[in-house]
Amino acid sequence: MSDIQINSNNVDLSNINNSTHEFFQIIKNFDKMDIKEVEPTTKNIKEYIFEGDLSIVIDELFNLIFNKLNEGVDEIVIKQHVLNYINHNHKIILQEIFNWLLINHQNNSNSIYLFGYFNYHGIGTDFNKKKAIELYHKSAELENYVAQLDLAYIYIHGKGVNKNYDLAFKLSKKLAEKGIPNAINRLGYCYNNGIGTDVDKQKAFELYKKAADLGNSTGISNLGYCYKNGFGTNTNIQKAFDLYQKAADFENSFGINNLGSCYDNGIGTDFDEQKAFELYQKAANLGNYKSQYNVALIYEYGDVVEKDIELAIYWYKKSAEQGYKHAQKKLDELLEE
Repeated sequence: MSDIQINSNNVDLSNINNSTHEFFQIIKNFDKMDIKEVEPTTKNIKEYIFEGDLSIVIDELFNLIFNKLNEGVDEIVIKQHVLNYINHNHKIILQEIFNWLLINHQNNSNSIYLFGYFNYHGIGTDFNKKKAIELYHKSAELENYVAQLDLAYIYIHGKGVNKNYDLAFKLSKKLAEKGIPNAINRLGYCYNNGIGTDVDKQKAFELYKKAADLGNSTGISNLGYCYKNGFGTNTNIQKAFDLYQKAADFENSFGINNLGSCYDNGIGTDFDEQKAFELYQKAANLGNYKSQYNVALIYEYGDVVEKDIELAIYWYKKSAEQGYKHAQKKLDELLEE
């Protein structure tokens, strides 16, 4: 039941490999970026707001998103980090930030991107993916790396737009050449799946390894996938299991799902359906579409847990909403009964 993915996918900064941050040395002139000060103290934030300088807060939020993307944190978890930063850590009034962005997002690429991010994720406003994508494009035209990263992801998966593999590949390649871990992993995904380029499993393996070495947890999981299936390297089931475990330890939903698959099928470890279900459930809660499908299957057939068609429908729907066709087919079958 394993499936290779990219992600936008939760990493504990205190545990991450130091190599994660090496790539930042490459970026010299990024717009108002100070990676060492991603999460300022409550005292500092209050001073910023007191001085009316919300532009600093905007850049701090922007840097937070950039770091989490490069660590391989799931999209749903990044959003929670943003909300926690605003609501819990620093007691910032969300509407004050949104209103500031509404007025001041015209020229600064970070502000334009963040205003798009709020619209895309429904933070302080209604969900508006069309407007968000327009803002991402505007920010990307100003060479904003995070806007370009998000656009590559959106155009691969058709999130609110028609898929555009050529553009997704172009953006991924451009950013990977700048040493950005998220883009390196995504470029590997493009080569692995023939997105905007020819399939090249060897190239994909090399890129996944590079992203993994930089601490990107999705790259770590994808590298495990290569070892499991012998893509670009010799098959090594134990190494695959170890890499899945490492990615799962970073709370990466794809690593957790793939680790669940190992327990589900006795790959690199003893067969353990209960452990598999627990891992699938954990990844499903993080928004992983494949785990949502796996959890639904378990509830539909009553394996490991008591049969529950309502929960099966719930999780098939969650997975189908992310475009997973197998989940949509199962959902249709259950709703017809």
